[in-house]
Amino acid sequence: MRLAGKRALVTGGASGIGAATAERFAAEGAAVAIADLNGPGADEQAASIRARGGTAVGIAADVGDDASVATMIDRAWEALDGVDILVNNAAIPTIGTVETLAGDQWDRVLDLDLSSIYRCSHAIWPRFVEAGGGTILSTASVAGIVGMAGQHGYSAAKAGVVILTRCMALDGAAHGIRANCVCPGFVETPMVLTYFEAQEDPEASRTAVEAAHPLGRMGQPAEIAGAFLYLASDEARWVTGTALVIDGGLTAGLPPG
Repeated sequence: MRLAGKRALVTGGASGIGAATAERFAAEGAAVAIADLNGPGADEQAASIRARGGTAVGIAADVGDDASVATMIDRAWEALDGVDILVNNAAIPTIGTVETLAGDQWDRVLDLDLSSIYRCSHAIWPRFVEAGGGTILSTASVAGIVGMAGQHGYSAAKAGVVILTRCMALDGAAHGIRANCVCPGFVETPMVLTYFEAQEDPEASRTAVEAAHPLGRMGQPAEIAGAFLYLASDEARWVTGTALVIDGGLTAGLPPG
């Protein structure tokens, strides 16, 4: 098992990429704390893992609130007798441009998609230093690598995740703390389905998105979980400061013709 003896805290773990990552980590031997604003969903996901013989606990947490994050770290640390891996995955979708985004929408997406990663990493950092190391993994996006029309706030937040990850990698190296992020293309999750529903023609939007990926489809949460597994494992012990793109070829370049 690639994560035997490891302990992981996954935010936004009740559904989508977070749920798939928690499941994969548990299958590979990790004890997992699943944190989510949807507390019952986190409990349900943890129960599902335990039913398959894994070790998991659900935690209700709001990554937009300092006190809630501190409590989340305390509860995970106590339940798992420590944490080796933090997966910053919680996020929200936001559609709009600098023209159409209201100020409160801009503030909210920056807070929940970027500042929350600072908030959680800040809270666990002293514990990782004291423990002699740890791994911080975050969900960024291809929207943080290339520009995306109509996604100004979300893209700015995810670009921030990429550079924050690299800064944490530099400062964490002396303490044995590795920091990496994953940049998925469009993945079939509740958040992406919400994005489609917000379009004028959801079906046409989905078709266009699928066609934009050279491999001809959206990704699946389990495929992103596999990337997180690699980065969390000892196989990646010499990997830090990277933004691993998993996108079906979306950012590879222009299509032929």
